Amino acid sequence: MITNTQGSAPGTGPQPADFTDVRATNLAVVLRFVRENAPCSRADIAASTGLNKATVSSLVADLIDRRLLRETGLTENRVGRPATMLVLDGSPYAAVGIEVNVDYLTAVAVDLKGEALLSWRRAFPGGSASSGQAVAGIAGVARRVVTRMTKEARQVLGLTVAVPGLVDLNGSVRLAPNMGWRDVDLAGDLAKALRDPGFPVLADNDANLGALAELRFGPHGGVRDLVYLTGEIGVGAGIVLDGRLRRGGAGFSGEIGHIEIVPGGPPCHCGRRGCLEVVAGLGALLDRTVPGGVSPAELEPEIDEVVQRAEAGDPVVLDLLDTLAGNLGRGVGIVANLLNPEVVVLGGYYVKLAPWILARAEREMLGRSLAPAGGGCRLVVSGLGYGAAALGAAARVLDSVDSGRLPAPA
Repeated sequence: MITNTQGSAPGTGPQPADFTDVRATNLAVVLRFVRENAPCSRADIAASTGLNKATVSSLVADLIDRRLLRETGLTENRVGRPATMLVLDGSPYAAVGIEVNVDYLTAVAVDLKGEALLSWRRAFPGGSASSGQAVAGIAGVARRVVTRMTKEARQVLGLTVAVPGLVDLNGSVRLAPNMGWRDVDLAGDLAKALRDPGFPVLADNDANLGALAELRFGPHGGVRDLVYLTGEIGVGAGIVLDGRLRRGGAGFSGEIGHIEIVPGGPPCHCGRRGCLEVVAGLGALLDRTVPGGVSPAELEPEIDEVVQRAEAGDPVVLDLLDTLAGNLGRGVGIVANLLNPEVVVLGGYYVKLAPWILARAEREMLGRSLAPAGGGCRLVVSGLGYGAAALGAAARVLDSVDSGRLPAPA
């Protein structure tokens, strides 16, 4: 019998799973199979999952009732009788992701197939607003997204918010130094601000969610070991090992931005010196290219100016980018030695700077890796742009559906 160990009291051992648990698990198995193999038939599902044909027929009927699957007609390109093919439906549903950062807020909504329904990017005073003001601003955008989805006759399955900081497994932001937040119950406060909206409200680290986005929406879906690096004022890592996102015991894994790269280097918000994010984050670049410093609300235009100066061959900017790339490569070298990922993906503003930093960072990484050729590690640039963490936030909602948290039948 299938057993369920979640929620068992210490010492009691595994408990028998009831019929509802087993059916929910099997519904999720079928849904995932169709998502990965559509179009496919009921016989394909039975042959690949080990479920018997009667069970598959019942599960498919249930998923069609929930409008998660639909039939697309018959195919005759196979031995035996023509088969009715199945694909994902999900047309009545939406998953919402919001990324909060020091200078902008991105909101996306996707359907069950991951196709974009909405994508907004707005200036946002995340670096200067109080946590209460930020929650109110996020809630306002979330309400607008939900209203738009409602007008399109779509049910929102969940909302996840991506934050650049330490986010525990309950959705509380324990520390977001570049935002000035400490001990903010973001998921709980946002649910209250939305007046208990009837769908799950979650919060997670932006790098974790960027990694999820790369797995589901990027070209790295088949990669089992991947690290995603944010490229903002701060630098964080989302870590995927053996195909699974690794959050650590309390949810705080991936704080690569606070590994010492330059002993005795510039001071960091965390109280230490020479951290990766102060020698390879955007602050390390803009502090030296913008007289008097730059406010969080001005990051994007200043990065654009850096790009223009680099394209024009400005030797000062090119030297700064080379130094940044070297420091970034040292950090990636630590990742390569410690985790041996197949690929490290550079996201955020690193995408715009890639023509001047990627090759140098990769050389530095390879030179500091113990394994030959960096253990096979590749350093690449994200194709998802600024919206990666927001897309990953929506992907977390879709992952919960894939895991069995299904909407009720129509």
